[in-house]
Amino acid sequence: MIFSEPILNSFTWLNFLPVGLQSPFLATTNEAEYAPIVLTGVLLSLVVIYLASKIGGELFRMMDLPPVLGELVGGVVVGASALHLVVFPDSGAAGSDSIIMTILQFINNLSADAVTSIFQSQSEVVSVLAELGVIILLFEIGLESDLKELQKVGYQATIVACVGVAVPFAAGTAGLILLFHAPVIPAIFAGAALTATSIGITSKVLSEIGQLKSREGQIIVGAAVIDDILGIIVLAVVASLAKTGEVDIFNVIYLIVSATVFLIGSILLGKYFNQSFVAIADKLQTRGNLIIPAFIFAFFMAFLGSAIHLEAILGAFAAGLVLDETDKRKELDEQVKPVADMLVPVFFVTVGAKVDLGVLNPLVPGNREGLIIATFLIAIAIIGKVVTGWSVFGQPGINRLAVGVGMIPRGEVGLVFAAIGAASGTLDKPLQAAIVIMVILTTFLAPPLLRFAFKQSPEEKESLKEANLIG
Repeated sequence: MIFSEPILNSFTWLNFLPVGLQSPFLATTNEAEYAPIVLTGVLLSLVVIYLASKIGGELFRMMDLPPVLGELVGGVVVGASALHLVVFPDSGAAGSDSIIMTILQFINNLSADAVTSIFQSQSEVVSVLAELGVIILLFEIGLESDLKELQKVGYQATIVACVGVAVPFAAGTAGLILLFHAPVIPAIFAGAALTATSIGITSKVLSEIGQLKSREGQIIVGAAVIDDILGIIVLAVVASLAKTGEVDIFNVIYLIVSATVFLIGSILLGKYFNQSFVAIADKLQTRGNLIIPAFIFAFFMAFLGSAIHLEAILGAFAAGLVLDETDKRKELDEQVKPVADMLVPVFFVTVGAKVDLGVLNPLVPGNREGLIIATFLIAIAIIGKVVTGWSVFGQPGINRLAVGVGMIPRGEVGLVFAAIGAASGTLDKPLQAAIVIMVILTTFLAPPLLRFAFKQSPEEKESLKEANLIG
């Protein structure tokens, strides 16, 4: 929808920003005067963001790597680490650091104070769009998490998932506190970032090598789904801890219980809601008769998640799990994709843009500890997932290495942890950069390692075949 300038001046859409995100600039008499310039800055930022996401995604697809990593790297290139086209005040940047603001200043002959105010407002709008992107991303992940498939792989996938969450979380958190003397809350957040597993990346690789329907493939995918559910609960807990700034054992128990009850309750009640949802969608005759009710439900669930002091993304994820059970799931999934294609890249590029890889420059003596931390996180990220293969029991001839390696890639879920940790001020720049590097490397390494793990000699294949027949 295109608004005329008088409408923008009298009823500026910037007023829809959350109160906490509104800058002092919005209360000044220059609000109406600068609103069109803020809009111009947002539009130019989106041009850069979409260019970075598509170029990065296409290049990585050509290299047979996940496009989401290309979007992340594209953000790194246009952000604080390189071109300074998309930068943000919460990362320590000023208006004068932004190339986009320099362009706007030249076109509109702005004063230094005006540049600062416009930069603040423009950055807030892009950040809100990124937050909407991550909410829709988690809603989409929920839609793709087939609960019926989880029932088929049963307890084996559950055990693998629990080990895959507990081991890296405990090892990462304890290591950061004991070895690097990190504060407790940032250490917990970084440890939580190690728990995730990317369903999309793992499923894609398994499908490519023809192992998606194998016993190992089913266990990996099932465990990855459960892993994400547990990871979202962990994220809700640690994000709430970050807001309070202290570890209160009763608060932790409350958060774990409330997050679990919220998810399970949503799924159970969803069985009754699903019929009503389908009936409403069938009766509506105007455009968006399916996707608009779905987003109403997703945003309402996100609101509830936030209202009970969990994360909004937990509510969006729960909404996806609920609607996954409807008869219109496939149709809804197809309609959500274009919306996700519009907003999710804003999130990934923004995450990359906020990362300053300069803090990992080994030539600067003060950065060397950050590099060591990054190396530590990568080692824990790999080892903590590989060991999950040896938690599988009662499955003779199972390829344990393949199961463990299949749990390694962190992908988009790991980036959600990094972004929320950075936005809350919990993670400093070195730790944030270390987590992003960990996500990138684990996602890079997983496809070739998984292909290698499934390569077996004829003797091994024959023994596995015999074991399958016996089983």
